[in-house]
Amino acid sequence: MRRYIVRRIIQNVLTFFLFLTVVYIMMDAQPGDYANIYLQDPRLTPDQREILRSRLGLDKPVMERYLLWLKSFIQGDFGISFSNYPRPVIEVIAERAPRTLVLFLSASVMSFYMGFVAGKILAWRRGGLLEYATTIGGVGLYTIFTPWFALMMIWIFAFTLDIFPIGKFINPVIWLQAPVGANYVFYRMLLTALVASLVLFMVLVFSRRIEPRRRKLARWGGAVVVLLGILAFWRSTGVGVYALDILRHLALPIMTLTLISFAGTMLLTRNSMLETLREDYIMAARAKGLPEKVIRDKHAARNAMLPVITSLVFSLAFALDGGVITESVFSWPGMGRTLLIAASTEDIPMAVGALVFTGTLALTAHLVADILYAYLDPRIRYA
Repeated sequence: MRRYIVRRIIQNVLTFFLFLTVVYIMMDAQPGDYANIYLQDPRLTPDQREILRSRLGLDKPVMERYLLWLKSFIQGDFGISFSNYPRPVIEVIAERAPRTLVLFLSASVMSFYMGFVAGKILAWRRGGLLEYATTIGGVGLYTIFTPWFALMMIWIFAFTLDIFPIGKFINPVIWLQAPVGANYVFYRMLLTALVASLVLFMVLVFSRRIEPRRRKLARWGGAVVVLLGILAFWRSTGVGVYALDILRHLALPIMTLTLISFAGTMLLTRNSMLETLREDYIMAARAKGLPEKVIRDKHAARNAMLPVITSLVFSLAFALDGGVITESVFSWPGMGRTLLIAASTEDIPMAVGALVFTGTLALTAHLVADILYAYLDPRIRYA
């Protein structure tokens, strides 16, 4: 297993540099450059535009620019973003990538859990009216036009009911007198979520040592304690109202993405579960007299989880693709919206940096999926 992981990491590194080359050449091949934005500006003379192109490095041949960029990339320098001048690309990515990751990671985890549980139950209790109604609703959500659905969610929950903000990352009116910046609060929200997740994971692990009758009570008690600890911590910081504002802006995009992704996970789990229930080892488990819940959760559901896990990991890897649409509709300042603006303004360093972010997630996701396969299915072994 260790040799396989090392071999796959080497393959990913080689694939990554090939990906860098293709992305850079394709982005550079589009007609024009960033200096074209100023062509209609009467205040700039042709000589001034040429000076601008020279300062941005756009007057050099493509291969020379690529080799210079690759050298800087290896040193951790992605260049300067033209559309965010004079901010470095890596600084823009560090600011906006966590926003995209939080948005899609939260929606993916919620949709995976809801979809897996629902699909598992539907397959186990197949043939009823609930299965037909839920399947039709799931197909409708899975095939729905995402921009239209997002706009309907905004119209219903933000405009008509006024439950959530219409868009953006924060409410400027609330933040006028804020003692700290939005990124300061947001990063501490991420740290709080990480610590809370670790504590909940430890509660889940240690609760397995408790007898089954008290196990559920211990888990729910641990969750309540963690929630109360989070509330107490943010109340003591004095900036809890600003964290709440970010959460309100985050809620509607997450709810929209969860509903869309939930349907696909539910249908995939249902189909995979139905195939697993036909296997001989399910019949053998019943012949042993095991409880139905044990057969469903520990025998059928675990093996049915393999394609669902693959779908989850790859959906996280290509979060930026869906982010271009979702973040544009909700005006969420993440990597998807950044990529769209960079591509439309011919900001090549920023666009390449955003695509490198996507490529890194995709290659990492493939490796994680292979490792999870070996963990979930004991029949899979890597030499």
